[in-house]
Amino acid sequence: MSGGDAGDGAGWRVPPPERGARIAWPGDFGTCFTLFVDTEEEFDWRAPLSRDARATTAIAALPNAHRRFAGRGIPVTYLVDHPIATSPAAVEVLREAMDDGRSTIGTQLHPWVNPPFDEVLVPANSYPGNLPHAIEAAKLDALTDAIVAAFGVRPRVYRAGRYGIGKATAALLAERGYRLDSSIRSRYDYRGDGGPDFGAIDSRAFWLDVDRRVLELPLTTVFTGLGRRGGEGVYRMLGSVPRGRGVAARLGLLARVALTPEDMPVDDALEAVRVAIGEGMRVLNFAFHSPSLAPGNTPYVRDQADLANFHAWWDKVLDLLDRLGVAPIGADALIAAADAIRDRALASASAPA
Repeated sequence: MSGGDAGDGAGWRVPPPERGARIAWPGDFGTCFTLFVDTEEEFDWRAPLSRDARATTAIAALPNAHRRFAGRGIPVTYLVDHPIATSPAAVEVLREAMDDGRSTIGTQLHPWVNPPFDEVLVPANSYPGNLPHAIEAAKLDALTDAIVAAFGVRPRVYRAGRYGIGKATAALLAERGYRLDSSIRSRYDYRGDGGPDFGAIDSRAFWLDVDRRVLELPLTTVFTGLGRRGGEGVYRMLGSVPRGRGVAARLGLLARVALTPEDMPVDDALEAVRVAIGEGMRVLNFAFHSPSLAPGNTPYVRDQADLANFHAWWDKVLDLLDRLGVAPIGADALIAAADAIRDRALASASAPA
């Protein structure tokens, strides 16, 4: 295999966490939620990927959305990719957002617009974890350095573009001081064009690496409906039946709901939140793409009516979280809480009998 071809991670079915890797949040931790924003360039989602699609004009819409979240005391983690980190105008917008004292700059790696450009531009290589180790590492280093130069802080939170985590990603992150990864979209399968399969992963946080340096917080996905106990197995079976999943969702039998306003109706999201809390989930992880803040950049917000619905989605979901006592938490506080749990466990294990 030449250096520019896809690595051996294409189509990887990511295994569930090893025994003991789950985070056992203590009772006084409560129930919390995070908000991660894929802060990225605009591109045509229907067209082949292009190295030249680097426009960042939609970032001008971010301050209004940020004020909405900041007004409710919600810290936002902005996962910045290379076109954003190297755009002076975008950097200035994000620097002002950081003035709230709660929000965080993280990293998002879009390989097709992130140097060095040593790989073939094919769909499988748009998932960073599919790249040969040296190329994935070089791209991550280039992006991390660009973020440090732009913002004067070293990012500790990472998301692989397209949820493209690979077999070497955890070690690469740990070596570079990253402490939290959110590259897993639980219960989703991206093998159709060479991505990973997260079908075996649920939404609960766990340690991604054996040394427990990198906390994994998947994008929360919830099965709802009368058949939700069947989970992934039933959902996969329905996928083999023409229109099976759509029919099951309409009949209230089984639906898969990710906590994002993008292509997820608000009533479905509200039910997913209720189910998640009812089943004892302690950290809910929400996400969206920053270009959705300006109409015409994503399939999810095509016009002003879609944008109004986008903001209304958040109003309703955040109101429900308030009523349920689910509090916002920032990435740094979440890392600190997980570290404290790990350190207590290590101290207990090393204490004399």
